[in-house]
Amino acid sequence: MADFDLVVIGSGPAGEKGALHAALHGKRVAVVEREPVPGGTAANTGTLPSKTLRETALYLSGFRQRGLFGVETTLRREATVSDFLYRERRVKGMERQRILEDLKRHGVELVYGKGALEDARTVVVRREGEPERRLTADVILVATGSSPFRPPMYPFGDPRVHDSDELLELTELPNTLVVVGAGVIGCEYACMFAALGIQVTLVEPKPELLSFLDDEISALLQQRMEKLGVRMRLGRTVEAVEVPPEPRAPIRLTLKDGERLETDQVLVASGRSANTTGLGLEAVGVKLGTRGQVEVGPEYQTAVPGIYAVGDVIGFPALASTSMEQARIAVMHAFQLGAPNRIAPVLPYGIYTIPEVSMAGETEESLRARDIPYVVGRAAFSTNPRGQIIGEAHGLLKLLFRREDLRLLGVHVLGEQASELVHVGLMALMTGANARIFVETCFNYPTLSEAYKTATYDAMDKVRTPPAR
Repeated sequence: MADFDLVVIGSGPAGEKGALHAALHGKRVAVVEREPVPGGTAANTGTLPSKTLRETALYLSGFRQRGLFGVETTLRREATVSDFLYRERRVKGMERQRILEDLKRHGVELVYGKGALEDARTVVVRREGEPERRLTADVILVATGSSPFRPPMYPFGDPRVHDSDELLELTELPNTLVVVGAGVIGCEYACMFAALGIQVTLVEPKPELLSFLDDEISALLQQRMEKLGVRMRLGRTVEAVEVPPEPRAPIRLTLKDGERLETDQVLVASGRSANTTGLGLEAVGVKLGTRGQVEVGPEYQTAVPGIYAVGDVIGFPALASTSMEQARIAVMHAFQLGAPNRIAPVLPYGIYTIPEVSMAGETEESLRARDIPYVVGRAAFSTNPRGQIIGEAHGLLKLLFRREDLRLLGVHVLGEQASELVHVGLMALMTGANARIFVETCFNYPTLSEAYKTATYDAMDKVRTPPAR
């Protein structure tokens, strides 16, 4: 008889939720964690820390109050690294404790050490100073997450050159910062440092920000980031990096077009690689793709029956929210716990830039590519009473409806609380609702949510008035 029904490798959002879901169904579960604390990237170096730092930057800078009461605010005082990281460390500590308590309450054994597969049913755990341990299980769930990709041209051994995980180990706040890579992580960190008054330059090979966004929203985000003080170098690549040994001497980056940038520190945000090295996956028959991502089927089972993989380790979309859903589906399939499950057909995306951006469903570009007639409804937060109260002058809710029946196809939000507001539209998308759902719903007043009604009426007006030839 196996020691456990399920052994999970990794205690991030995917691993934790997979373990708890199995435990709730009476399964014997163990979680293997290589770090001395649980939670993975989400709790320790990524999702929660970065979002906490964003709120800290907004608070220290007085950003939300700028001009709100007729008085321009400036940085409350010279921010220190201790100021910047204080709340981040508190939140991180509380999340670690929550995970430990949840696992203990549900009878999940947490085993610290580096896990590797000896065979398709055995995980060997090694920890310095302790005897190795063999855990046998009917099912193995790989949820080891990912790590920042480190292009070899950057000397990451220098304390002034960071990847997105190392950024939390700052010893001092820079006066200038170059962020290489304008993906989600790069844009989020560029915004929070710019809000603190640090001169930020963002370098990105692609000609636009976050190409998966609706083009209008991407353009608006770029405008707001530039207004915040972020200097854009889009469609540009770094050709050379010079990091002098003198700690106060500027770092020099040479772009392909010849421009030279001097900066105190550099953040390299060039994507992530799956944490699969040393797991022994290929030796037992599990197939790996580019940057080490595990290849899986619809229920997240690998090429080896009984071995599943979920979360960042399998690649896109690599979101904490989707990773937890993937783990639930994998466990349901592995133990045949009811009818077949699939991940939600519509997924929300939240980007915690300044301002926030969130979306679900189709973009104008995806609808045009599929030749689907549509109509756009917009509601500016500047004309929304709650938007006026909180000083949200540049926010926008944009809804995309199918022209023939006004069925909602896409929702896009830029501005305060965007990642919360998108869920109203997400539920309408999930239920296949049309404009009637917003017309007949009574929203609290004054609220930003009421913008759904405004945007819907805007779309309905456009349907009544055919576009000019």
